Amino acid sequence: MPHVGLEGPSSHTAFVIVDVQNDFCEGGSLAVAGGRAAAAEITGWIKENSGRYVAIGATRDSHVEPKGHFSDHPDFVDSWPAHCVAGTVGELPPAELGIQPESVFSKGAFEAAYSGFQGRNHNGQCLLRWLQDAGVTSLHIAGIAFDHCVLHTALDGAATGFSVTVLSDMSPGVSPTTSAAAAREMAANDIWVTTRDQAWSRCRGAG
Repeated sequence: MPHVGLEGPSSHTAFVIVDVQNDFCEGGSLAVAGGRAAAAEITGWIKENSGRYVAIGATRDSHVEPKGHFSDHPDFVDSWPAHCVAGTVGELPPAELGIQPESVFSKGAFEAAYSGFQGRNHNGQCLLRWLQDAGVTSLHIAGIAFDHCVLHTALDGAATGFSVTVLSDMSPGVSPTTSAAAAREMAANDIWVTTRDQAWSRCRGAG
């Protein structure tokens, strides 16, 4: 999706879609309520705003043998039901995600991986380098789930120097309790949690 040369902070902003995959949507093995709606909302948002982003990428779980990450008796903290296994339908994006990102970063082949910054694309490039090469200084992040992979991707984005905004109304969480804790942790790390209608209202990351 081409950048149209906007002036101001949006010309240095990337959108990162986090783990919008069949297994995390309704009907999947580790479904989050609202996953399919979020996929449709992200699609609409990007179609309306693609010209404002210098880069649009996506992350995905792509598990092969992720050690103790899978369990037949998961605790839903460190272990989970099998999900997003490489080469399965569960790994794929849902039909509601009707856009094609410029690059997809796969993570978690042989270990648990909650942050998109642990992923690499088909060229072996990590998300951090890809964003840096595109001249990105700020990130908009949305996806599944707010209190897990969105949280960790946002934290790593902030830790590596990006100005990070999480669009919470396109990022369903697993539970209200863990989502509230995630929002507090993001705020403590200078991550702005907001909604679509406020996404461009704060001038961040201009350069």
